[in-house]
Amino acid sequence: MVNEASAKTRERRDRDRSGAPKDGVLHQGVLGGAKLNPFGDLHSLQHLSARFARGLRGVFEPLLRQEVRCWAEPLVVQRFTDYRAERSDALTAWLPLIMTPGMAQALCIMDGKFVLEMLDMFFGGTGAAPHTLPTEFSPAAEAMVARIGQMIAAPLKTAWEPMARFDFLPTRVEVNPAMIADLDGEDAMIVTRFGIAAGAAKPVFLDLVYPVSALKPHAPSLTAKVVGKSAEPDPAWRTELTRAAMNVRFPIRSVLAEPVVKLTMLMDLKPGDVIPITISGDVPVMVGNNRLGCGTVGTSNGFAAIQLTSITSFDEGFAA
Repeated sequence: MVNEASAKTRERRDRDRSGAPKDGVLHQGVLGGAKLNPFGDLHSLQHLSARFARGLRGVFEPLLRQEVRCWAEPLVVQRFTDYRAERSDALTAWLPLIMTPGMAQALCIMDGKFVLEMLDMFFGGTGAAPHTLPTEFSPAAEAMVARIGQMIAAPLKTAWEPMARFDFLPTRVEVNPAMIADLDGEDAMIVTRFGIAAGAAKPVFLDLVYPVSALKPHAPSLTAKVVGKSAEPDPAWRTELTRAAMNVRFPIRSVLAEPVVKLTMLMDLKPGDVIPITISGDVPVMVGNNRLGCGTVGTSNGFAAIQLTSITSFDEGFAA
């Protein structure tokens, strides 16, 4: 538990990390097997993970009711079956996160003991978990996992924004990863691990796992050594934005005449008086306070209408 003291703190989980990491990325594979990481050095994704780690504090400090430290560990690229094998058989929460636009899914993985500790604290307890963990989550524990998934979705989206515009939608938590649809044991995965600790307490870890296939369209951004403040808009997102913009409604009006009268005549007006007006050949057509162009007054299908005779150049910025 993050609020329990420990005589000796280890900031990294025990795992087989044979071989030295290259630029913060560990590549695990089998001799003669297919290349797991088609991206090369994932500089930007490591930077993204560091950004997301900062956002995790705002998620877990209210749940744990204390100040915590959060950090990102070096990335690992490995097959899903290898990742599953390295985790213990203890109760674990496997929460799929649908990445939209598209239907790819990432995974948020948390130790069951950590989930049960947070659940106990949520209901006013001290953060105690059963000595012997159950084999399944209770409905309340599943709701806690879903709540955490919803809470991390916002900082995760913010962390991704410089490279890609993703929304993350948590679905149903599973205790058996074999029940997760659309994931095969041979799928290459990018494993990002985040440590969470308070004071000298032993840290706990949260993993976010991304399928390599889902991130291939964003390869140029993921391998860049410098992350800019803006990213190339996603084509699907840009199409939807264009559609929405094209449905915006604007009021159009035309000024047929603007007669000018003296104050004495204005004060003497009474019902039945006539104010003469003169309609010019071309009347202005306005969109809001800007001139769209000019037109001629007439009729169309029995209705009053204006036929546009000229349109203001867009380069002129709709000069009024």
